[in-house]
Amino acid sequence: MLAEYWPVLLFIGVATGLGLVLLAVGLLAGPRRPEAEKLAPYECGFEAFEDARMRFDVRYYLLAILFIIFDLEIAFLFPWAVVFQQIGMIALIEMALFLLLLVIGFAYVWKKGALEWE
Repeated sequence: MLAEYWPVLLFIGVATGLGLVLLAVGLLAGPRRPEAEKLAPYECGFEAFEDARMRFDVRYYLLAILFIIFDLEIAFLFPWAVVFQQIGMIALIEMALFLLLLVIGFAYVWKKGALEWE
């Protein structure tokens, strides 16, 4: 019974070995020229100029939540599309209502200006 897992274990072993070899080659063959500018802390390409505990604008969180909501709809669409032939017309109507609700929500968010970045 353990023989059935041999290909999986071999794949994991080869992938781990290859990853370690590539990391070692990068460390050994890569250039090492540390400079003050390279070692300085930066944040998104800019120097950190404020405290790390500063307040963020709520729009960052709102945009993240909106992305998650509209991105997760795909998680519902893929399984539905796979079994569409077996579930019939009722499922098509239900999915159309689901997508209509998402479009209404998207239009509301757009109208309120939540997607605008000033």
